[in-house]
Amino acid sequence: MDIQTYSSERAKEIADLFHQSVHAIDPSVYSPELKEAWAPTPINYERWSERLNEKKPFMAVIENRVAGFIELDADGHIDCTYTHPDFQGKGVASTLFEYLLEEAKSRNIKRLYVEASLIAKPFFEHRGFSVVKKNEVQRNGASLVNFSMEKYLNPNNQIQPTTISSAD
Repeated sequence: MDIQTYSSERAKEIADLFHQSVHAIDPSVYSPELKEAWAPTPINYERWSERLNEKKPFMAVIENRVAGFIELDADGHIDCTYTHPDFQGKGVASTLFEYLLEEAKSRNIKRLYVEASLIAKPFFEHRGFSVVKKNEVQRNGASLVNFSMEKYLNPNNQIQPTTISSAD
């Protein structure tokens, strides 16, 4: 697996990957209607190309195929993390996240944050993210649930919870 920075000739492949990964989610988690609202058909390749040129995601490439991608904004926001259905369960997202983490540290980013889907929430929890709040997002006439989550990279910047002890 090779981690590469975005190049525009991969725009269509990434847009397809996004669409395929959303539509491969088990319908018991997201109904076909919710998946279509999240990742509409047909794919708007022009919009994706513009978005990717701005975001410049990191891509995991296996055998010259984009297996997954992750985005890191300058303020620590992780906007997208997706793995192609053919490569799920093979460490693609984990490898991308580790790369993103090192990149964030090198940029001196103190806090990472994400709006994680029901599917992505356990992935981020496993990597030390805490849920800040549950959200309902309106997209294309449907209400999708996601979770605002965050992780502080410098423990000195994290606000520690106050513990109240009582004598029993």
